[in-house]
Amino acid sequence: MPVTVVRFNLVEPDATPASLSARYQAAVEMATYADDRGITTVQTEEHHGVANNWLPSPFAFAGAVFGATRRLAVTVSAVIGPLHDPLRLAEEIAVLDLLSGGRLVTVAGIGYRPEEYALFDVDWKRRGELQDELLETVLKAWTGEEFTYRGRTVRVTPRPFSDPHPLLLVGGSSRAAARRAARLGLPFFPSAHLPELEAYYKERLIEYGTEGWTMMPGAETPLLHIAEDPDRAWAAYGSHFLHEARTYASWQSGDIRSAVKSAATTVEELRAEGVYRILTPDQCVAQGLDNLVLHPLSGGMPVEEGWRSLRLFCESVLPRLE
Repeated sequence: MPVTVVRFNLVEPDATPASLSARYQAAVEMATYADDRGITTVQTEEHHGVANNWLPSPFAFAGAVFGATRRLAVTVSAVIGPLHDPLRLAEEIAVLDLLSGGRLVTVAGIGYRPEEYALFDVDWKRRGELQDELLETVLKAWTGEEFTYRGRTVRVTPRPFSDPHPLLLVGGSSRAAARRAARLGLPFFPSAHLPELEAYYKERLIEYGTEGWTMMPGAETPLLHIAEDPDRAWAAYGSHFLHEARTYASWQSGDIRSAVKSAATTVEELRAEGVYRILTPDQCVAQGLDNLVLHPLSGGMPVEEGWRSLRLFCESVLPRLE
C-alpha cells in the first residue's frame, strides 16, 4: 500500500486574520477527514517572516491535528533546528509525543534562508555548530536524566512516550548533514532523491560504528491535486501552484537540492514540468507512485477547492490503491 500524505503549509497571500483563521481551521478539519479515511500522514513545515504567511509554528499546528485525529502521523519536515532553544524544543516534542501516543515525526534541518536567522538574531555562520548542539541536547534531555548543558546541570521532564525517544531524523542535502546523522546514530532524510548521499551516509555509519537508516524521497515525488477536469483546474487555480513554486525557488541557491524544486516561471511551464500535477482520479491511480503527496491548499488555494481535491482523492483514489 503506498504512503499517502496530505501536506499543509497554510500559505495565503494577502490574507486577513479572519481568512487565515478559516484556513487553519479547515486544515485541521481536513486532517480529521483524512484520518477517518486512512490517510497515512499529515506533513507540515517551518518558515518565518514570509509575506505570504507560510506557517512558522509547525508544532502548534501538529498539536491541533493530534487533538482532532486518532491514527495518522504528523511529520514536521523540517524544523529549522538552530532557530530553537534546545531545551524548549525537547520539551515541546516530548509533550506532543505523549499527547499523540508516538505519532510525531520530526525532521531537523538547518534551513537555507539567512533572513530567518537574522529575524531571530542567530548567527548564520554558526548554524552547523548550533545544529550539533541541538541534536545532542535533545537526545540527552529525552532520557529524563541529569546532564551538563552549557556548563550547568539540567534535567528535562516529562520523558517522552516513545522508547528510546521520539522519531527524529536529520534532514539535508549535504555531506555535513549525512555525517551529522551518522555520528549521532540518527536516521537520515535527504531533501531529494540522492542515492550517492545515501551511500555516503551508510559509509559514515560504518566509520562511526553507529546504526541508522534512510527515508529518502523517490525519484518522482510530485505534489498532487485531484480534479475531474484538470484543464479547467489549471486554468482556474494554476496561479496558486505557481505562486508557491516561485516563492520556494526564490529561496534556493544553486547548491540546494529539493524534491519539489521548480524552475517554472509560467503556469504552462509549471504544468509541463510535472513537479505539481493536477490529475483525475483515474490518472492518479495510473501514476503508480509509492508516495502520494496531496497538497489541497497549495499557494492559497480556495478552501472549497481544497476540499474538492481531498474528497476526490479519498473517495475515488484511495480505495483503489494497493
